[in-house]
Amino acid sequence: MGNGKLAVVTGASSGIGRELAKLCANDGYDLVIVADEPAIEQAAEALRSHGVSVDAMEADLARENGADKLIAEIGDRDIDLLFLNAGRGLGRGFVDQDWNEARRVIDTNITGTVYLAHRLGRKMVGRGRGRILFTGSIAGFTPATFQAVYNGTKAFIDSFAIALRHELKDSGVSVTVLMPGATQTRFFERADMMDTEIGVQEKDNPADVARDGYDALMAGEEQVVSGWKNKMQVAAAHVTPAGTLAEQHRNMAEPGSAKNG
Repeated sequence: MGNGKLAVVTGASSGIGRELAKLCANDGYDLVIVADEPAIEQAAEALRSHGVSVDAMEADLARENGADKLIAEIGDRDIDLLFLNAGRGLGRGFVDQDWNEARRVIDTNITGTVYLAHRLGRKMVGRGRGRILFTGSIAGFTPATFQAVYNGTKAFIDSFAIALRHELKDSGVSVTVLMPGATQTRFFERADMMDTEIGVQEKDNPADVARDGYDALMAGEEQVVSGWKNKMQVAAAHVTPAGTLAEQHRNMAEPGSAKNG
């Protein structure tokens, strides 16, 4: 079985979250994993092959009762590693989007994530040790035409995570934010962006992104931008006017842009 330590991973059914859970299992951490789809059970079966205990649950973390379900599953167990990775995207123009879908992006990426950070982070601080990884994004540096809500939520998470790290600097709990770029997951399919340039372009390997985040977390680093191209993009974003960034993003994310090249 595992080493007696516990890792909790949200959004662990696929993509970066599943790869983060795999890294934890490889290092002997028992797991509590959650996602809003039945595929979480398949992920759990694969992870158990590493010889660790895996508790899996299907829950919608956009809803407080879904997050409470996860908290109840963890119970009195001490959390050593907490990966707040669950997230959703949504493409197309804001006023054309279904409000309930846009609201779910906000509630998943911000409300549910911050709620879990508050409830579970308080437990970790009370214990006096632990590590938290937020999955932010380089998207947080860009006002995103045709992805306005998603990028806005990631700007919040990037900022919130670093602020929380400095609040907790003397608590024994470290906070790290992982900021990937476009990654080869189901994100763009779910966001209805497969007719856009960014939706069809080559993307980063989720296993590589997860490794960058995991290593930064275990080293106690503040933040990590995964991939050298993304590092260059972030550096450029710091010196490029916001309006210019928004127009550049239009070229990648406007519906039908995949057919314009």
